[in-house]
Amino acid sequence: MASEKEPTVIKKYANRRLYHTGTSSYVTLEDLAGLVRAGEDFAVYDAKSGEDITRSVLAQIIFDEEAKDGQNLLPIAFLRQLIRFYGDSMQALVPRYLEFSMDNFTQDQNKFREQMAKAFGGTAFGGNALDAIQAQTRANMQMFTEAFRLFNPFTAAAQARQEAEGAKPAAAQSGGNEITDLKRELNEMRERLDKLSRTR
Repeated sequence: MASEKEPTVIKKYANRRLYHTGTSSYVTLEDLAGLVRAGEDFAVYDAKSGEDITRSVLAQIIFDEEAKDGQNLLPIAFLRQLIRFYGDSMQALVPRYLEFSMDNFTQDQNKFREQMAKAFGGTAFGGNALDAIQAQTRANMQMFTEAFRLFNPFTAAAQARQEAEGAKPAAAQSGGNEITDLKRELNEMRERLDKLSRTR
């Protein structure tokens, strides 16, 4: 778990060396990856300009990990989809969606580990292990499906219009302002994501 104290300051110098101010020593990207795994919070600043470059350093750590054999976490299809969102009108919603999904996945991961420990019960293979795996898989799929439905404004907007308008004639349905509807659905989706994040 990350501590409540202020993040450790890491300074990056022009020669690309990283200086850990807490230990007064130089560190590598691999060292910083170890800090992340240990739950230690840190921020990286350019030593000359003072600019916060934490995001780019963390991205570099991910790039290095992905380059290692057998370390791939990010599917190619996911990377392509992510690239498509840069500059897209939906770009502002992607970070919140990804944070929400990863928070839920982390919580489910802990529950899954607990279920597996109970299922195996110290034996070679417990009788309930397969049931636990299947139940957790179903729960994960349900969560991701619901999150994606909330994230997809076009599907949500179409469903909302159909429910609100019921059996109105087609001519009346086509008279609405689609841009206004889309904005309304985006606002509702943000509120739903915020509400789901608070209740988890």
